[in-house]
Amino acid sequence: MQFYSTNRDVEPTGLRDALLTGQAPDRGLYLPESYPALSSGELTDLRDKRYPEIALAILRRFTAGAITDERLLELCEDAYDFEVPIEHVAGRGHILRLDRGPTASFKDFAARMMARWMGEMLADDEQEIVILTATSGDTGSAVAHAYHGIEGIRIVVLFPIDEVSTRQRKQMTTLGGNVSTFAVDGKFDDCQAMVKRAFADPDLSGIRLSSANSINIGRLLPQSVYYVYAYVRLADTEGLEPVVFSVPSGNFGDMMGAVIARRMGVPIERLVIATNANDEVPEFLKSGIYRKIEPSRVCISNAMNVGHPSNLARLVDLYGGWMDETGNLREMPSMERLREDLYGVSITDAETRDTIRRAHERHGVILEPHGAVGWAGLERFLEKNPAAKDIISVSVETAHPAKFPEEIQSLLGLDPEVPPSLAGIEERQESHEPLSVDYAPFRDMLRARFMQDRS
Repeated sequence: MQFYSTNRDVEPTGLRDALLTGQAPDRGLYLPESYPALSSGELTDLRDKRYPEIALAILRRFTAGAITDERLLELCEDAYDFEVPIEHVAGRGHILRLDRGPTASFKDFAARMMARWMGEMLADDEQEIVILTATSGDTGSAVAHAYHGIEGIRIVVLFPIDEVSTRQRKQMTTLGGNVSTFAVDGKFDDCQAMVKRAFADPDLSGIRLSSANSINIGRLLPQSVYYVYAYVRLADTEGLEPVVFSVPSGNFGDMMGAVIARRMGVPIERLVIATNANDEVPEFLKSGIYRKIEPSRVCISNAMNVGHPSNLARLVDLYGGWMDETGNLREMPSMERLREDLYGVSITDAETRDTIRRAHERHGVILEPHGAVGWAGLERFLEKNPAAKDIISVSVETAHPAKFPEEIQSLLGLDPEVPPSLAGIEERQESHEPLSVDYAPFRDMLRARFMQDRS
């Protein structure tokens, strides 16, 4: 399997190089050259398989030649040692709960597999690699936990100081060791821009940099698996029964996992992409005009406070267009096809809070703000498309409600049960360093810390 850059100015490369470099040398993002098809028979065969076995069946199509199937199964068993519940809500509506991993976030599914892939590929490599990660909430903690203690890998996490919850922050600032965290006096988009600039900075050429953000193709491939998993658990696979997925979206990596699954043959009738007030993508789908939101809007679904999602470049590419690394549309994609496949919707904070209340009152379901955006988006889609109520629908819950105890307490008057991964986190000692949004101090820190360590 070869991977090409969305800027198409470099030669395609294999999984190892795509994974370890993160961003392509031409500043584009990697995508697979092909999407191996899943037949109805193959989907049916997966119906009774465990999650690690389904992961093997999907991921082996992209790792062939890089990791043996036998070793890949071992990695899948190790990475996915937690439950993946699908909760029936009402009618044909379901919630896919991706909040049972070690950091209680859907980011665990990608980060844990990426860490294991990189560990395999760096096993005989003497050169240290430094992974730069920008986070709007859950990515940083998932990446930090997944890579913590892995030999030959150093982690640098940048997060906006005022826009992550206490529990989100402490999940990444209490680890130490090979994990360094920096509180940026700015927005997630500032953090992301600094990381992207570092990859293209010749002054940092002496440091081997990579990324664990969703700009890395290693994040997207594992995220395609849970869409296949949900489909084979719920649908008539032999008849390729259609399904609707609703995905709360910020940087749109989770959405790209669904797009990959669809390209492989999962019959996704419509993909609902639900954003908070950062509605640049829903507005783009409506108007065909793309405008970044600068600065991004602060919402209670903080991990989705993204004014320019990196993965939009991948989506544009797959629909025949070209968006460069700055967000400039060089060539328009097929807006007709995009609108046929995707339904964009923006959910306000007031609607998010109302959805949390209604879901609990009507169905006994506890949603956190991001999952509530997804569920509200699905409700909006079904309201506008009543015929779709007869189709299986799945809304993705991306984080555990216990990550947002203040919001749940104020809305529902109860404290969500704390999973083992969050137990006692408030008492843990944390350590992080301040950082401005100026790029120069960030560059100087990287040079001083990692070039010195390698000298």
